[in-house]
Amino acid sequence: MTTKPEVIYIGDPMCSWCWGMAPVIERIARRRDVDFRIVVGGLRPGPAAQILDDDLRGVLAHHWEQVAGTTGQPFAPASLERENWTYDTEMPARAVVTMRHLQPENELGLFTHIQRAFYADGVDITDAAAYPALIDAFDVDESDFMRMLVSEEARTAAWNDFATARELGATGFPTVLLRIEGTLQVLSRGYAGADYFDSVLAQWVEGVQAVSANGACSIDAPC
Repeated sequence: MTTKPEVIYIGDPMCSWCWGMAPVIERIARRRDVDFRIVVGGLRPGPAAQILDDDLRGVLAHHWEQVAGTTGQPFAPASLERENWTYDTEMPARAVVTMRHLQPENELGLFTHIQRAFYADGVDITDAAAYPALIDAFDVDESDFMRMLVSEEARTAAWNDFATARELGATGFPTVLLRIEGTLQVLSRGYAGADYFDSVLAQWVEGVQAVSANGACSIDAPC
């Protein structure tokens, strides 16, 4: 019996190109001819976090304008107007793996929800105190979620995802892979549109080769 191919999405909730590609990822996840898996990439977590100073603010503003122009996704200025704030991507990664553990069917839903909260609504998703309101849209027990969110278990799970992303060869986000009968194939490194994925996934049996795409957030450069 042929195993259904698996799409592996490596992204980060605080990666602007990942937010730009969010509608495309949701479309892929709805496909019935592939399985779908999220690996949280770890754009700038913990020791790799950066203080939002004027230099970083300017770089991010430029990137976000580029993503908005390419994808049409909304960006609010509030997230770039904070003072004495650190761009640390660990907490939203913890939130994603926490939802994966408690309600795996809502993992992508929360991933996208907290992306929108940060980029479109200006919510500080690096603060655990923001999450009771953020998970209100889901039928998940708040006490269970918050207990795990701040636990060592969630931290370990998030960092395991970061390690998996590196093992899979992701050095920038979004990266989309396709696993077919144990063989991994790169579908995109960086942003790609829905038409591209519709086409390439429809032809997976023909062995589509790796294709580079337009925009990505690198672990080595702000985005």
